[in-house]
Amino acid sequence: MTRWERRFRAPVIAYPDWAPAAPSRLAYESTESGVWQLHVADLDAGVRRRVTDHPVGVVSAAWSPDGADICWWQDETGDESGRWHTQPFEGGDPRLLFPELDAGWNEGIAWVPGMLAASISAHDGFAVYVSEDGGASVKEVARSTEHMRVGGRHGGYNRGGLSADGSLLCLEHAEHGDEMHEALRVIDPRTGATVADLVDDGKQLLSSAWSPVAGDRRLAVVHERRGIPQPALWDPVTGGWTEIVTELEGEVSIADWWPDATALLLSQLVDGRHRLHRFELATGTRTRIEHPEGQVGWAQVRPDGAVWCRHSSGASAPRILDEAGGEVLPLQGEPAPAGTPFELLRFDNRHGQSVQGFLVTPAGSGPWPTLIRPHGGPTWLDEDKWHPEVQSYVDAGLAVVLVNYRGSTGRGAEWRDTLVGDVGGPELEDLNDALDHLVAAGIADPERAAVGGWSWGGYLTLMMLGKHPERNWRCGIAGVPVGDYELSYEDMSPLLQAYDRALLGGRPDEVPELMADRNPIHSADDVEAPVLFLLGEHDSRCPYRQAMAYVDRLRARDHPHEVYLFATGHGSFDIEEEIRQQRTILDYLAEHVPGVAVPSD
Repeated sequence: MTRWERRFRAPVIAYPDWAPAAPSRLAYESTESGVWQLHVADLDAGVRRRVTDHPVGVVSAAWSPDGADICWWQDETGDESGRWHTQPFEGGDPRLLFPELDAGWNEGIAWVPGMLAASISAHDGFAVYVSEDGGASVKEVARSTEHMRVGGRHGGYNRGGLSADGSLLCLEHAEHGDEMHEALRVIDPRTGATVADLVDDGKQLLSSAWSPVAGDRRLAVVHERRGIPQPALWDPVTGGWTEIVTELEGEVSIADWWPDATALLLSQLVDGRHRLHRFELATGTRTRIEHPEGQVGWAQVRPDGAVWCRHSSGASAPRILDEAGGEVLPLQGEPAPAGTPFELLRFDNRHGQSVQGFLVTPAGSGPWPTLIRPHGGPTWLDEDKWHPEVQSYVDAGLAVVLVNYRGSTGRGAEWRDTLVGDVGGPELEDLNDALDHLVAAGIADPERAAVGGWSWGGYLTLMMLGKHPERNWRCGIAGVPVGDYELSYEDMSPLLQAYDRALLGGRPDEVPELMADRNPIHSADDVEAPVLFLLGEHDSRCPYRQAMAYVDRLRARDHPHEVYLFATGHGSFDIEEEIRQQRTILDYLAEHVPGVAVPSD
């Protein structure tokens, strides 16, 4: 088996989750079975078992407060809609957690003693439900046609939704009409009455975690009042607001509280890499928590005060580490071969702005055949993290360029919001400037350049091929792309429709000039490079129908292209399917880019 296949097949863990009352019981999603499935473990009893065996896969779970029951979101087709299911920790027949509710899209869940809250969206809007009997009966406490979800759904056990005593429920919402800059509302979950609203016009607010001490009404939030995400504490009952002044560069978020609520676990993001810190609330003292360089995609404080984190880097696969650097929950199976480390990339774009990214190159010296790989999102970023796809390209002889273009996160609100009302413009400028920088440095060969990405990266691939054919791209790889923006909006999920309205400045039909220039299908006739499409038949983010409309435009003029269809949605949780897709991509690149060969070892 080749190294690139072994990296895909090596088992990967997401992050462990536990109910505060039963911390020895862990739930985690992993690929040990070859498909992302839910597993549970009891550290004290030394027991592990796989909970789910669903063909689509399972990637979202939650505990009952006492750790007696494990719950998971089950998506039947891959379009991400589904229902919550539950089962005792020991096993048994699954049942529906909310038997009264229809299927929809998961917008978050929170569960504390005596109160369960969940938000589910459908095409008629977003609703929040609560239950005081473990889901057997529910009542609706909030509804909106704009996006609304249970707060705190940002990794780990959801402590940003319900307060520790269940008396307060925080919702993140866009009822002010701005999904890009969500506001916070705290309600009484028993009555639905609003306790407090917090809106920062043009700035984002996120709910991180309520104090773990019952009766302590402080909610840890992340705000952008100083232009870049920073932590604060908010008491929604009194209106009290306490800035957490860290003097740290970059974006700073709140990963967790210590159990006695005297300190916060902070996550700092600088140039696509994370650092963890303990922050003492009484003194303002900050202590660095040591861990290897790279991405910390999740970190949490155990009830005994120990910190666990999920670490990976370009060269090393994800592991759950304790503060001593020991691995928690090692998985069964052959470990992944090491990857090529990510090298920090920095260059000035045509506007004199410093742009950051990563470069990954084969052994030897350039200029190399080069793949420009725009990330998804668009409000996302490339980090120094484990990426078997990228490593397979390097094994094939390609230099891979990852660019945190304007519109990415990680650089503050102004950088991210550059795209509002201007999608598909700043990103292409920065991607092209990155390529020019690397050509001038003797790293990239301009005659052997390809472009390819997934989701928003697929959108940018089609935009690049249509808007800049003069680059003489050897080929394009469009994974689950937006090909016809206007048609896409009609078929996508309610959440993505709300996001697009904020991103574009309205529905696609309300911004016709923008759509005329930034909808890829309108420049499809200018594409000169061959294109490989990878499309999910049940995709609710970049729906199948609109992508095929773009394909049909190429087909109508006999333009060279290939289409790879897979049976789920925006991606696959089946590792063998991921490998089939990647093998197809590598074959395509080897066919069209001189000097690229499908790895044989």
